[in-house]
Amino acid sequence: MHTGHVTTPFGRRPMTLALVKGQLEVAAAKPAPRVEKWKVFRDICEARERLGLQDRALAVLDALLTFYPGSVLEAEQGLVVFPSNGQLSVRAHGIAGTTLRRHLASLVDAGLIQRRDSPNGKRYAHRNGDGDIEQAYGFDLAPLQARAAELASLAQDVAAERIRFRRAKESLTICRRDVRKLITAAIEEGVEGDWGAVEAVYAGIIGRLPRYPVYAQVEAALDEMGLLREEVLNRLGTKINPEKKDGNDIQIGCHIQNSKPESIYELELSSENEQGEPAWTEPETMRKQDARAKAKANAESIKSFPLGMVLRACPQISDYGPGGGIAHWRELMAAAVLVRSMLGVSPSAYQEACHAMGPENAAVAIACILERSNFINSAGGYLRDLTKRTERGEFSLGPMLMALLKGNGEGSRKAG
Repeated sequence: MHTGHVTTPFGRRPMTLALVKGQLEVAAAKPAPRVEKWKVFRDICEARERLGLQDRALAVLDALLTFYPGSVLEAEQGLVVFPSNGQLSVRAHGIAGTTLRRHLASLVDAGLIQRRDSPNGKRYAHRNGDGDIEQAYGFDLAPLQARAAELASLAQDVAAERIRFRRAKESLTICRRDVRKLITAAIEEGVEGDWGAVEAVYAGIIGRLPRYPVYAQVEAALDEMGLLREEVLNRLGTKINPEKKDGNDIQIGCHIQNSKPESIYELELSSENEQGEPAWTEPETMRKQDARAKAKANAESIKSFPLGMVLRACPQISDYGPGGGIAHWRELMAAAVLVRSMLGVSPSAYQEACHAMGPENAAVAIACILERSNFINSAGGYLRDLTKRTERGEFSLGPMLMALLKGNGEGSRKAG
C-alpha cells in the first residue's frame, strides 16, 4: 500500500490541493490496527448528509467494500481494491456508468477513498510467485481506516441531533395543544380578556412554521409557544376564583379525558360542545346510551364536507391519486389505502376506522394524518384513538378539517 507519498490521477482528471491535503493527512494518521469495515460503513450511512453524499454514493461504497476480502480493514494485507467499472456496476445494483463515475468522484471528494491510478488508468494488481499482491492500482480504502474514530463520532453526533429534533417536536406538540385548549376553555367559560388577540398570536407562531421545519425553526417556535403558554396561564390565574374548586376539578377531568401525547389535533370538540352544551353537564348514563347513535350519525355526515374542501385542507393526498390527482370520492378512498400502508397503519386499524366512521370519513382521516405526519409519532395509534373517540361520540372531522384549512390560509372558508 502506498500512503507515504502523493499520487496524481490519470488522464484529464485534475489534481487539486484538497486531494494533496487528504493524501498527506491519511499518510500522517495513526489508524487503529483493526477496523470493522461494515461498522465504518454504517457510521458513514448515519452521517451521510454531513458528508454531502447521496444514497447512490453509499451503494457504490458498499460495492467497493465487497471487493475487500474479510470484514476487518488491515494495512498489512493491503487496502487497495481494483474492480472494473463493469464489476462495480453489477454489485451496485446495475448503476449506470456515468452515474457510477460521478459517485466515485464524490467519495473521493468526501475523503473516504483515494485513487491509486496505474500508468494507463486501468485497475489491476501485480502478484509474486506465491500469488500475493505486491502492487495494486485502483481505489485505496486507507481513509476509512484512518478516519474510523472520526466517522464514529460524527455518526453519534448526528444520532443525538436526531433525538433532540424529535423531542423538540414532541415538546412543541404538547405546548401548542396546551395553549389551544387553554384558550378554548377560557372562551367557552367566559373568562374576561382579549382571547382573540391571544389566539392570533398562537396562529402567527404556527403559521411561521414551514411544512417540513428544521431543528432551529422548531426550537424557535417552541420558545415562543412556551412564553405564550405562560402568558395564558398568568391571565387565567388572575381570573379564576379559587373557591370554585369542584367546578375546576370537573373541568380538568374533562381535559384529561381527551389528551393524547401523539396527537396535534387536540382542539376537536365533542358532539355536545358542537351543539353548544358543556360535555360535563350530560349524565354519564345518557352519554353511553347515545354513543352508538352519535357514531352512526358521524359516519353518515360525510356529505357535509365537499370533496373540494377536503382536498384544500389536505393537498398532499392528491399526489397519491391516479395520475397525480383526485376527482371523485372513490379515488380519494383508493389513495387513502395507499397512504395507509406508507404511514405504517395496519389493515386492522384502518378497517376499524372504516367501520366506526364510514369509508369516506376514514379516508379523510388518513388524508388529515398525512398532512401533519411530521408531528405525529404513530399514525396507527393516532387513527385508533380517533376511532375509539368516534365510537364514544366524542370526535368529529369538521374541526380537524377547519384547523387544516386555517393553517393553509383558508380559515375563512366555510364547509358547504
